[in-house]
Amino acid sequence: MLSTNYKFAIPDLKVGTLDILVGLSDDLGKLDAYCESVTKKIAQYLGDVLEAQRDKLQENLVANGVDLVTYLTRFQWDLAKYPIKQSLKNIAEIIGKQVSQIETDLRTKSQAYNSLKGNLQNLERKATGSLLTRNLGDLVKKEDFVLDSEYLQTLLVVVPKSFHHEWAAKYEQLTDMVVPRSSRILYEDDENCLVSVTLFRRVVDEFRHKCRENKFNVRDFQYSETEMAAGKTEINKLEADKKKQYGPLVKWLKVNFGECFTAWIHVKALRVFVESVLRYGLPVNFQAMLLLPHKKSLRKLREVLNDLYSHLDNSAMSGDMAGQMDIPGLMMGNVDYYPYVFYKITTDLIEK
Repeated sequence: MLSTNYKFAIPDLKVGTLDILVGLSDDLGKLDAYCESVTKKIAQYLGDVLEAQRDKLQENLVANGVDLVTYLTRFQWDLAKYPIKQSLKNIAEIIGKQVSQIETDLRTKSQAYNSLKGNLQNLERKATGSLLTRNLGDLVKKEDFVLDSEYLQTLLVVVPKSFHHEWAAKYEQLTDMVVPRSSRILYEDDENCLVSVTLFRRVVDEFRHKCRENKFNVRDFQYSETEMAAGKTEINKLEADKKKQYGPLVKWLKVNFGECFTAWIHVKALRVFVESVLRYGLPVNFQAMLLLPHKKSLRKLREVLNDLYSHLDNSAMSGDMAGQMDIPGLMMGNVDYYPYVFYKITTDLIEK
């Protein structure tokens, strides 16, 4: 066996005129590509939102409550959403508007969530990054500072570990009016030390300048319990907001992935119907099939299908030329062309 085969049920759709069918053939090709791209966008973004649970992405990609292959093998036209009494053009427009609205909503929701996530990541980075950039509030205590003094000020300086001995030897002489033995190491990471130093306010600017010359980095920091509490509150608020938005967003993405995928498969059904009428004429008399090729059997399957159906279409070519024909008015240039109507459906929608 080369493939597992299923009947793919397409209802009796309104045929319309030849002119409309020819125009619709091109339009449906574009709509097919559009629906696929939006479906993939939603799948990709759902993976991004799941973050650490990304390994559960595939099980969340469902259509009508079942996995994608099952949906395809049991495909039934959704008469409520896409009434077959409508013209083919109208059905295509209904699908186009539906998917376009989902894409617009996806853009709005993703921008809001990404902004929130970005703000939270920035605050978290400031809380955990290098001593040169991170928030210092959680590394220091009130007693590390001379506070409420008219004359004295405590500065925080980041000193590379390899320069610490130089700092200890130099800091009291960098300017006048540095309080002797006032420097203490408050925190260390892999590369730097955070040290304090107390000096007279009038020499602070000069001291900063001398520090720069010696590769010591004075951090802009004012000890304020109010501001430090506000910073922690901001992180807690953003974490709570993210948690609050996460559940509804995942649910929306799952539902609308299913909506987009099923709309896309209805476009495939429309394309099969339209191309079959254009190719084989009226009355409508064809059977659509869903073929799931077995591993490494695709080439052989193509050969068997070409042998079986080459009598249907004298213009189809065998061998390497199949798939390279440009049929004016029927197909978009340089697409797969065989003696039977063929469209590929990809169920692996996750970018690796």
